[in-house]
Amino acid sequence: MKAIVVAGDGLVWQEVDAPRVGVGEVRIEVAASAINRADLAQRAGAYPPPPGASSIMGLECSGVVTETGEGVQRVSVGDEVCALLAGGGYAEQVVVPAGQVLKVPRGLSMEQAAAIPEVFATAYLNLYMEANLQPGELVVLHAGASGVGTAGIQLCKATHNPVFVTAGNEEKIAQCVGLGADAGWDRHQGSFRDAVSAWSQGQGADVILDPVGGSYLADNLASLRLDGRLVIIGLMGGATSEVNLGLMIMKRLRVIGSTLRARTISAKAAVMDRLARDVWPKLESGEISAIIEAVVPMQEAGRAHALVAGNETVGKVILKV
Repeated sequence: MKAIVVAGDGLVWQEVDAPRVGVGEVRIEVAASAINRADLAQRAGAYPPPPGASSIMGLECSGVVTETGEGVQRVSVGDEVCALLAGGGYAEQVVVPAGQVLKVPRGLSMEQAAAIPEVFATAYLNLYMEANLQPGELVVLHAGASGVGTAGIQLCKATHNPVFVTAGNEEKIAQCVGLGADAGWDRHQGSFRDAVSAWSQGQGADVILDPVGGSYLADNLASLRLDGRLVIIGLMGGATSEVNLGLMIMKRLRVIGSTLRARTISAKAAVMDRLARDVWPKLESGEISAIIEAVVPMQEAGRAHALVAGNETVGKVILKV
């Protein structure tokens, strides 16, 4: 099969060995994959795949099941599916545990289906399973125009949770508001702390979902109300920062570090099962949608990476085989 491999500073579409199907696994003929910032980090050598995972980039895909391993009952050969991957999506074929595979929601194209697994699993896991978000609680989503951000906005709207976003410019904020956010703040204008305070009428947010990390920590903690929860899912702003422990104690705050990629197969399957129950019906009804900035041929993955690295996209950049 062919796949995208890193060659020096470039990405090359070339022949590689096809993966084998084991017990409980399925082979998917890939129709589309999608870019995630983790792919850019992996390409730069900063985010290696977990042990046993494919070294090929790509954390999600859509396609058609062409082979099933022993014990697989979740899907059958010929099913159109999308999948959450630990790696391997930038290829003509991928092998993945069946628990991480769901049938494509009715009415969605393969390109739309490829935009769903990683970002909706990440947003759902961290908002509802890690932070235990309750209806009516206030949410701050940093990087609101990202794939995870646009997924999170829509999920929060569906569960009646007001949302404040930060993003890179006013146009992105306007697009986030169009998806259901209440308000936002241009991150280039300095600290978001006062804006969040004004939006929440001085009370602070209940939950903050943050891919930035160190440089946002102090303002995040200050922007939470009593019993608030901060879920850190990325380190774009650094891995270290001083913590005001007195503030954490007085406000009974919880800081949760979270990743999805390295979780066990059973843990990922549990997230996918929750998506099938809570999100798939909303995708099929049109209440929630996959937000796509561009569709790029898989062979032009380098151009797709440049689009994401340029920080001008809203939602997902798709790679089409």
